[in-house]
Amino acid sequence: MRLYPILIGALAIGLIPAVASAESVKPLADAERAQVEDVVREFLTKKEPEVVMKAVQEMQRRQEEETASRSKQAMVTSHDKIFNDATSPTVGNLKGDVTMVEFFDYQCGHCKKVNEAIVKLIAEEKNVRVVYKEFPILGAGSVFASKAALASVRQGKYEKFHDALLNSKEHLSDEIIKQVAKDVGLNVEKLQKDMNDPEIEKIIQSNLALGNEIGVRGTPMFIVGDKMFPGAMQLPQMKQAVEEARKSAKK
Repeated sequence: MRLYPILIGALAIGLIPAVASAESVKPLADAERAQVEDVVREFLTKKEPEVVMKAVQEMQRRQEEETASRSKQAMVTSHDKIFNDATSPTVGNLKGDVTMVEFFDYQCGHCKKVNEAIVKLIAEEKNVRVVYKEFPILGAGSVFASKAALASVRQGKYEKFHDALLNSKEHLSDEIIKQVAKDVGLNVEKLQKDMNDPEIEKIIQSNLALGNEIGVRGTPMFIVGDKMFPGAMQLPQMKQAVEEARKSAKK
């Protein structure tokens, strides 16, 4: 552990009493830095080990609060990109009073598991709209799958193809993806041609940029109302989030 940054951080939040004027806290040469670290290590590990733990915990807490605040603000400024982007496939009740958005990757194990709950939500909650954000972050296979899925929109089979890809138990190689496409009735030759349209790549890049803006760190990530839900949600959690968003909208 590099203790010098922790010392400076701890000084900044007041967990370690300042022993020098602010003027003296300047960038140090390597030799000076090593001396400081030795002194701090001696102090923290032998005399006050709990001090460094409190400092680290407090800095982590503040960083998490800052990240959450930035994400919340970004969700406000990016509202239309999240909920109303015409290039994002949408299923369920297109005029539903509550929208759930999912950022997902076809090779994400948790995304595969949670898809069953999404299908049930759509079937049981007749006034819910679901927006899918293709978010391929797990390699070239994920990108190929997302391009194929987005291209399938032009043949009117996105939802069927989407579910089939997520239900596939095999590793999604290019050949497996094309076979799944054939199985659900897609014209594979046309699909491949449409996949090469620059607009498809543009959609994916736009989703990745949006995810970065609002703080999507992995898949799946859900947004319901004004709240983000990282990780795999179970059906009861989805229904609760939908109900809370519905009540909030009526206030």
